[in-house]
Amino acid sequence: MIPINDTEPNRYSLFPFTTVILIAINTAILFWEMSLPELDVRLVFWFFGFRSSLVWAREGAGVISVITSTFLHADIFHLGGNMLFLWVFGRRVEDACGSARFLLFYLLAGTSAGLITALIQPDSPIPGIGASGAIFGVMGAYLILYPTGRIRTLWFLAFVPTWPRIRAFWFVFYYLLIQIPPALDIYLKQENGYGIGYWAHLGGFAVCIFIPLFLRPEAFARYISDVLV
Repeated sequence: MIPINDTEPNRYSLFPFTTVILIAINTAILFWEMSLPELDVRLVFWFFGFRSSLVWAREGAGVISVITSTFLHADIFHLGGNMLFLWVFGRRVEDACGSARFLLFYLLAGTSAGLITALIQPDSPIPGIGASGAIFGVMGAYLILYPTGRIRTLWFLAFVPTWPRIRAFWFVFYYLLIQIPPALDIYLKQENGYGIGYWAHLGGFAVCIFIPLFLRPEAFARYISDVLV
């Protein structure tokens, strides 16, 4: 189930500047990575990727790596998947927040993703990279703000592509629920054999409860009105 686009128009702004800039920066960094020798790329991941053990040891990039790691990706497929989700869900969340507040929320979600991982796997030496933790925060924010919004998705039924529109509630909860079994397995075994930061996803998603604090005033008034009604 791949998101294609959000079918609703923006209310407050015409263009999602921060979302587009984030996509551009992530893309530019990946192309920079691809220009480096393989050993140098590994060194970049090793130093600027998020490693729980270094955070607790206060070594390397330390806590700063919760931010730097969100701008690193392993390959074009890793980047493409993350940026697609950022575009689909980030556009309307940014519209409700405004560009500056949306950026702050995005960075908070990325920070939470790293710190939750550090709490769950404090001894992990494996560098985590990718924007997915921050993007899960954006997906959670979309769920809170637009639970009945419709997401056009790509499905393959009997190898035939279809593009149904699915309520955001069902789409986001599906992606949230499939994170839980492997996350629990990682917690119990204290090792991640999946190669995916499931706890980063859950940590980023948890920040969505704070999205009302980041809304532009008119969007906040509208949100409170809808909640009270």
